[in-house]
Amino acid sequence: MHVHVQGQNGEAKLWLEPTVEVAQHTGLSRREISEALRLVQEHENDIRSAWNKHFSR
Repeated sequence: MHVHVQGQNGEAKLWLEPTVEVAQHTGLSRREISEALRLVQEHENDIRSAWNKHFSR
């Protein structure tokens, strides 16, 4: 399970399992990556729920 995040200058793929962590990124600053990690962790339950709803079709 993963999510993609996009910033003004780049993008990243973040794993949700087994823990939230960066899989890969291009063009994002350390600050942007930290912010993306924080936001994904903060909204992890909602993201997982949306993922499961989307892929259970």
